[in-house]
Amino acid sequence: MSFTYDDVGATRDQGFCPPGFHSLHVRTRLGEGHDVFRRAADAVLTWEMHRTLGVGIDAGADRAAPGVDVTVTLAGVIKAPCRVVWTVEEPRRAGWAYGTLPGHPECGEESFVVDRTGDGTVWLTVSAFSRPAKWYAKAGGPATRGFQHAYARRCGSVLRQLCEQGPKD
Repeated sequence: MSFTYDDVGATRDQGFCPPGFHSLHVRTRLGEGHDVFRRAADAVLTWEMHRTLGVGIDAGADRAAPGVDVTVTLAGVIKAPCRVVWTVEEPRRAGWAYGTLPGHPECGEESFVVDRTGDGTVWLTVSAFSRPAKWYAKAGGPATRGFQHAYARRCGSVLRQLCEQGPKD
C-alpha cells in the first residue's frame, strides 16, 4: 500500500505543513534527567505510550522502525492504518513518525519525539499535518481537529505518568 499524501517524512522538519493540510504541534514537559528521558523514549518507541492511552495498536514489530505497518484502533471501531516513515534514537532525542495509508480517516503524518534539552528538561513533542480523508472526518470539521489536539495533549499526560512510575518491570 502506498501513502495517502506526497510529503512523506516531512515531520522531521518540525513546523512544516504542506498546503491544504492542518498543522498540529503540542509540547509537554515530562520531567528532568537522563532516567526520565530513557523511560519516555522507551515508552514511545515500543508503543507503550499509545497502549496506555487506551488505543489499540497492531504493529508489525515490537519497536518502531521505518517500514513497520501499524494499525491504530480508536474507540474500538475506527481503524487507522499507518506506516512508520522515520525513527530517531540519539543520546538526547528519540521518537518516530508514521504516515497514513489507504483506509485511514485522515491523510497526513504524525510524529512523537522525546528530547532532553541542555538544562536536562525532558519534553514530548507531537507534531502532525493532516486533512480529512473519510466522510466522517470531513463532517467533524473543527471538532475533528479538536480531538487531534486533545489526543496529543493526552499523549503527554500519559507519558508523564509513565515516567513518574519509573521503569516497567
